[in-house]
Amino acid sequence: MALLDHLGITVDDLERGRAQFHPVLTALGYRSGGEDDHSISWNNGDETEIILYAWDEDSGPHRHGRVGWQHLAWAMDSRDEVDRLHAVALDAGWTAVRDPKEYPRYSDRYYASFVEDADGIRIEFMYNPPREQA
Repeated sequence: MALLDHLGITVDDLERGRAQFHPVLTALGYRSGGEDDHSISWNNGDETEIILYAWDEDSGPHRHGRVGWQHLAWAMDSRDEVDRLHAVALDAGWTAVRDPKEYPRYSDRYYASFVEDADGIRIEFMYNPPREQA
């Protein structure tokens, strides 16, 4: 199976993007990587990298539900971790789309929150433990 190597996200303001993404990504275990005038990156100690790119034209924010980016979900080890990462994101200036709660329509174990940055980039923190074996 091919693994994700990197994810590039274009933001309207690179420094605002840093202020919003850095606390969340470091709380998820990513480390600061390289940067230049047009990009900032974080990595997970492996090859996987998340890169923010500066947009050099006035584009306006992304609108959820339109063709293109939907959201990126990170699997957490517990409900407490979902709550913690949600709080980290809010403290970093993200907006709560949906506060942490159960989502029985996905499974009877699914617990998640959704946040958006200032550019409309949506991420999810989710916990969905395997069904216990009988």
